[in-house]
Amino acid sequence: MRRLEPLIFEISKPGRKAYSLPALEVEKKPMSEYLPAGELRTTPAELPEVSEVDVVRHFTRLSQLNHGVDIGFYPLGSCTMKYNPKINEEAANLPGFTDIHPYAPEETVQGALQLMYELQEYLAEIAGMDKVSLQPAAGAHGELTGIHIIRAYHKSRNEAARTKILIPDSAHGTNPASGVLAGFQTVQIPSDSRGGVDIEALEKVMDETVAGLMLTNPNTLGLFDENIEKIQEIVHKKGGLLYYDGANANAIMGIARPGDMGFDVLHFNLHKTFSTPHGGGGPGSGPVAVKKELAQFLPVPVVEFDGQKYYLNYDVPNTVGRMKSFYGNFLVMVKAYAYIRSLGPDGLREASQDAVLNANYILRRILEYYDLPYDRHCKHEFVVSPQRIKKETGCHTMDISKRLLDYGVHPPTNYFPLIVDEAIMVEPTETESKETLDYFADALIAIAKEAYSNPEMLHKAPHTTVVGRLDEAGAAKNPRIRWQKGM
Repeated sequence: MRRLEPLIFEISKPGRKAYSLPALEVEKKPMSEYLPAGELRTTPAELPEVSEVDVVRHFTRLSQLNHGVDIGFYPLGSCTMKYNPKINEEAANLPGFTDIHPYAPEETVQGALQLMYELQEYLAEIAGMDKVSLQPAAGAHGELTGIHIIRAYHKSRNEAARTKILIPDSAHGTNPASGVLAGFQTVQIPSDSRGGVDIEALEKVMDETVAGLMLTNPNTLGLFDENIEKIQEIVHKKGGLLYYDGANANAIMGIARPGDMGFDVLHFNLHKTFSTPHGGGGPGSGPVAVKKELAQFLPVPVVEFDGQKYYLNYDVPNTVGRMKSFYGNFLVMVKAYAYIRSLGPDGLREASQDAVLNANYILRRILEYYDLPYDRHCKHEFVVSPQRIKKETGCHTMDISKRLLDYGVHPPTNYFPLIVDEAIMVEPTETESKETLDYFADALIAIAKEAYSNPEMLHKAPHTTVVGRLDEAGAAKNPRIRWQKGM
């Protein structure tokens, strides 16, 4: 599709400038006096020559081409792309937080250390755990840290035979990666007819060679495992540990605690559950929480309070070591702290309740048109499939998602989890209004009808975006990530 506006290179004219600098007050010398000859350009850089207004319009236009949660609805399943209150950003921009240095003496950053200590305490309470490390930089990093803690625990007990990590087939894709990176063999556990862990399959493989089970509850189908007590009993009876992937904690915070379900170690995604910006490669934070028996393995340093001052404790006897330079992504912690303090216990619970309500509302509105693989009430997200649409019209999940772009909505997660054919995974979060939910549901219903009346419209979607349907396989194999003349 033709671009709506020319690129900045295409409007370049010799002699135009977007800057005006004062005359030099010192003698101008050739660059050869400052740099070796081999470091100097022999030809001018091919930079556009444009006016200031052209530069401003170019970058402003680029910023508007990106879809984000501040632009529109972002129902990306299993990622909790909810609105981030701007008061959190204001808190993180306070100079007392932004201007400190990680090498600053502890006595000069008592406020920052207090915030970290209190955040640890809040997260431990929300998780039903005893001790927390804020060090991991994001969710998968938290997973890796947690699995290293499990490995260290078994090593301390001389249980070298425990070489396996069990992972349900509905798990997040990072779970097996984290297990392998920590040195374990991963074993997949199938789901049962209700969308939970198959108990019989778990009992068959759970033995003294298994270090633990990685599980998120609710799982990626958006379903709470009804057998969680039985699952933890099976794992613990054989000496294994239970790991909680906290990516879906937005469904349970303030309502249920993983520690009370029998989990031994978990990570939270502050950049999902606790409302800090998520996506686009920005910083995250994946704190790890453990039961007291595992506290001796936490990464160092851990923030402590001796009754008079806050300090960084490096004296953790069997620590897995440092997992991140300095103390983690501090400003993300500030935003999460502000979010927790703003809502309080009742607010966190209400946020989860609203997230669950919103997901079930959309699910029930669209069920006449989309197939539900597991006919249960969901939690904060749900998975449907356009199997009937595909069979009768030839339109796939990708066609539906591309058409959603024409409605101004970011598509849900496609083709995940893998156990559902043509999966569409939706997480509306708690921050959307009923009007937004209805608009989204109406769009999905309208697209389902379009598939029957005009399937070609879906096959060629999107129609209103700056670029049309891309060759995604070609783009992955032969990416073009910079402007080139003649493109």
